[in-house]
Amino acid sequence: SGNGNGDLHYPYNSFLDSSGNLYVADNRNHRIMKWESGASEGIVVAGGNGQGSGNNQFNYVNDVFVDSSGNIYVSDINNHRVMKWASGASEGTVVAGGNGQGSGTNQFYNPYGLYVDSRENLYVSDSNNRVMKWGSGASVGTLVAGTGTAGSGTNQLQAPRVFYVNTNGNIYIADSGNHRIIKKQYS
Repeated sequence: SGNGNGDLHYPYNSFLDSSGNLYVADNRNHRIMKWESGASEGIVVAGGNGQGSGNNQFNYVNDVFVDSSGNIYVSDINNHRVMKWASGASEGTVVAGGNGQGSGTNQFYNPYGLYVDSRENLYVSDSNNRVMKWGSGASVGTLVAGTGTAGSGTNQLQAPRVFYVNTNGNIYIADSGNHRIIKKQYS
């Protein structure tokens, strides 16, 4: 639980890229770690500059996704935003949220899971019991699953977490509060 390159403190989600590199959301160290295939020690690839709200910092991280170009997307939970770090960058840019805690279409309340599809659409689940879709460069998101109110109805979610979007536009959501997996069609 230290801060060295091999020490993780509450690792949350991880991502394995097509080259066998493992990325880990190191929650309480406020950073993303990468282990190259076969490596015995990880390296910091995003964050790692202490807890904060600067473009080179995170305030707890929940999930990580790496696209085919090597861009690293991070759900920055207590800053209520998603950051995108280009490969090798020393800081990231806000690509969704970052407008304070809330339930507006330009806000998140503790973003959790994220996924980027082949068209660079960003999907994010948050504690507003919803999944939002942000197009590349968008300043607001579109509701694609949930109502924003916790519930167990077929159109509701309760504490949605990680999910997957396939090429047919199906979204598979771990609806953890309802102990179920939800499949939604969205394109």
